[in-house]
Amino acid sequence: SHGNKEVFSCRGILLAVQWFWDRGHKDITVFVPSWRKEQPRPDVLITDQNILRDLEKKKILVFTPSRRVGGKRVVCYDDRFIVKLAHESDGIVVSNDTYRDLQNERPEWKKFIEERLLMYSFVNDKY
Repeated sequence: SHGNKEVFSCRGILLAVQWFWDRGHKDITVFVPSWRKEQPRPDVLITDQNILRDLEKKKILVFTPSRRVGGKRVVCYDDRFIVKLAHESDGIVVSNDTYRDLQNERPEWKKFIEERLLMYSFVNDKY
């Protein structure tokens, strides 16, 4: 949401990570689809891609798998990665997604999502 739905802002990810880091949370994992590493297309703008590589080197960011089949990109359902890791590590999920579909997939995920989902907003560069 940092890019106001006009661009994918990697700086927004860094601001969020920094906010938690500054409060003593060191076990932070960011999931981003691997196609975000590619050269951006004019209709899918991305800013500050180098931030993604830096966070990956620091083992904070994980790229979720994607591949090309018959010229089309096939991506995995990364929401499942997010909820599964947070549930298994007794963490929280930071997202504005309600994960309604995953709440119906597993009863333990429903309760977890209801209690451990932290929604957020940006005001300019303030997380």
